[in-house]
Amino acid sequence: MQEQPVNYEEPLERERLRRRAVRRLWRAETIYAVALGAFSILALCAYFYSYFGWDLRVSQALQTINWPGLLKFMRAVSFIGNGWHPYLLASLTFMLLFALRFRTEAAGLALSTGGSAILNSLIKMLIARPRPTSELVTVFHVLGRQSFPSGHVTFYVCYFGFLFFAAYALLPRGSIARRLALTLLALPVALVGLSRVYLGAHWPSDTLGGYLLSGLWLAFSLDMYRRWKQRGAFRADEAEVKKTIS
Repeated sequence: MQEQPVNYEEPLERERLRRRAVRRLWRAETIYAVALGAFSILALCAYFYSYFGWDLRVSQALQTINWPGLLKFMRAVSFIGNGWHPYLLASLTFMLLFALRFRTEAAGLALSTGGSAILNSLIKMLIARPRPTSELVTVFHVLGRQSFPSGHVTFYVCYFGFLFFAAYALLPRGSIARRLALTLLALPVALVGLSRVYLGAHWPSDTLGGYLLSGLWLAFSLDMYRRWKQRGAFRADEAEVKKTIS
């Protein structure tokens, strides 16, 4: 009987992969800890100060830009996050994903958008920071709710951000559809912070707080989404859908 050759490289490869996973986990935990610490410090300062000196300087400098059509563009960027629009958009997207049998994605989106909305509302009530006033900056639309953190930024990051990562994972690599989807989903996230400051609805520190808070919650939601995906709760349905988009 011929003996099978011993593969000495296999244990070394497993150990290399284990060490890489440990390094990635350590980096991720470090980033989360830094982001959480930064948000906590910013939130504490926002509790005691209505605005910071750099808030006023950045807001006034941004509002001096008077390009043709810029005001309409900034309003269009913020439109999706106004009033009841986020609830309607998130609900319709959830139902569409569920109907198309992307059920794990639907659950992840619900966690990302619904959880962030509750968290944002609670922190806003705790901080109770007033919005910018017309005595300090140009306010294009008066809003009566608390200012920190920005609800628009929180929704955009958790809604478009989750769909960005879902599209990255599901759409064929290198395809035009994937590139187009990632670009269109990233743009609102990048622009909404500028929009809220330009319109006088928030201070820059409000939008920064929104990005930090929503980034942390999005990371948690994506981790839960990955865990649900690995468990394969809806794998039978999703396998069929993947064949149609591959």
